Amino acid sequence: MAHLFGTDGVRGLANRELTADLALGLAQSAAFVLMHGRRADERREKGKRPVAVLARDPRISGEFLAAAVAAGLASSGIDVLDAGVLPTPACAFLIKDIDADFGVMISASHNPAPDNGIKFFSYGGVKLPDEVEDRIEEHLGIEKLLPTGSEVGRIRRFADAEDRYALHLLSTLPHRLDGIHVVIDCAHGAAAAVSPQVFADAGATITVIGNEPNGNNINDGVGSTHLDLLAAKVLEVGADVGIAHDGDADRCLAVDAEGNIIDGDHIMAILAISMKERGHLPDNTLVATVMSNLGLHRAMAAHDITVVETAVGDRYVVEALAAGGHSLGGEQSGHVIMSEFGSTGDGVLTGLHLVAEMARTGKSLKELAGVMTVYPQILVNVRGVDHRALHGNTVIETAVAQASLELADSGRVLLRPSGTEPMVRVMVEAADQATADRLAHALADVVKAELGS
Repeated sequence: MAHLFGTDGVRGLANRELTADLALGLAQSAAFVLMHGRRADERREKGKRPVAVLARDPRISGEFLAAAVAAGLASSGIDVLDAGVLPTPACAFLIKDIDADFGVMISASHNPAPDNGIKFFSYGGVKLPDEVEDRIEEHLGIEKLLPTGSEVGRIRRFADAEDRYALHLLSTLPHRLDGIHVVIDCAHGAAAAVSPQVFADAGATITVIGNEPNGNNINDGVGSTHLDLLAAKVLEVGADVGIAHDGDADRCLAVDAEGNIIDGDHIMAILAISMKERGHLPDNTLVATVMSNLGLHRAMAAHDITVVETAVGDRYVVEALAAGGHSLGGEQSGHVIMSEFGSTGDGVLTGLHLVAEMARTGKSLKELAGVMTVYPQILVNVRGVDHRALHGNTVIETAVAQASLELADSGRVLLRPSGTEPMVRVMVEAADQATADRLAHALADVVKAELGS
């Protein structure tokens, strides 16, 4: 049977793959697995039930899925604080802020509206490690906590959840945003209310798009995966910067005043340099995944900042940040983690700090982004191959070595198997696009010949 949990929780087509029954069962199983430990025992000894925070994005299916999760938790003796529609990082923050035992976020992030997902956070607002997710899946439908009488959980509205999160965001800012005009694209998603609020409270002049969620329009032609509308609006109103979130607002991408896209690598470069200058970058180290552009590595080296590489996925960035005591990391896609202020990627927090750096330095976003030169990059997906046999294939290894030798220090090659389907991703960076394209497609042909059926 295929694993339910992917790289970011359980996702699928709502009411087909991700049903109310599955949501109920996952909640009950998670309660069983997560509530076996010293912390849970200490709560019970004090006569207190465990507490979980529940939040969702505005997808229409989130209503019945959240109800099913709440029922599963309450029937397992967990008190549920329902925070309603809020970003994923808000859910993570609130767990830590109120000392809850764990939390659940109902969202499929940047996926289209018919999809949905369930992700769990442990104590402290940290995503669950793979082994804990495996245990939840193993216990699904087998063992449950079934208290009775006064031991069953209660479900209550978390009335001040949004205010707590907004105040937290504002408290992190090193500089107000007065005098800067920001266009915010909320992707008709979870940040439609809170992101414009905090940018305005921080002093920015704001223009907002993608802030009318109706349950069916999340990510529909708007947000961090569709930046054309944001760029056009920035140019139309003469704004200084555009900030784009995805559906659950754990990502941030930007456009400058000329409509140029500023991706997660640019944002990390800007923030890392700023944090180093202000003494807020421990060990002068940035954590990034293997997919970050070579230009980021070159820019960091020029500023004496070390880059620690991880596998693709923000959870691996978070693990590396914690293991090394680092404070900044992220992905090219716009997941940026500032561990001093949060335990997961936070698109609103990232956007605020990016604009704060514009205000602090008096520089335009284009000037700030100029610290990094992007190397041409191409990603070729080779589908329908035995991706498990990639490592150890001498023909492929020889082809990669030859390509790397040709590039020398002006580029790099990365081949990695997909974690979810029979596919190998071939990524090449080079000093020019033609070289990157040629080498990537040549390597893709070798992979297809060697691993194809």
